[in-house]
Amino acid sequence: MKRQLIIMRHAKSAWDTDAASDFERPLAKRGLQDAPRMGQWLSDHGLIPDSILSSPALRAKQTILEVCKVLDIKKKAVLWDARIYGAGTEELLEVLAELPKQTGTAMIVGHNPGLEMLFDYLVNHAMELSGVEEGGEAGAIKTATIAHLELPNDWSHLTPGCATLVNLISPRQLAE
Repeated sequence: MKRQLIIMRHAKSAWDTDAASDFERPLAKRGLQDAPRMGQWLSDHGLIPDSILSSPALRAKQTILEVCKVLDIKKKAVLWDARIYGAGTEELLEVLAELPKQTGTAMIVGHNPGLEMLFDYLVNHAMELSGVEEGGEAGAIKTATIAHLELPNDWSHLTPGCATLVNLISPRQLAE
């Protein structure tokens, strides 16, 4: 059974808030616009996840809830996993390994650098897709970007380079 993984970084967050911590930083106005736009892209491409894993940090939470509204997925369907916040590749692989075996399409929503490292681990030559665009975010997984991957392996047997990149799309590309 081929599996699909949707990796999504949280949308653009606000820095000019009185949030008590990084964990509590909300989305910026642009992030609140980009998240549903990316949800619509998923809908238009028939990418409706069976399982959604998300960091519980406010900006990730707001991102996936906006995506879920567009996809008509109930909030209670999201699995909030605190390990995603600040996780590296190994920890993200552990989170994915816990997905039910019957999950065909999974979505993980979180933060960089962890998602960028996971993407690079799963897709050979992912770093060739990276770079710095005008305005500056380094890497392929910019805010609200979606990486759609196909995986031949069981969730608990993800190996380096096992994934095929189907699509890498950012809100900026959709706006063009």
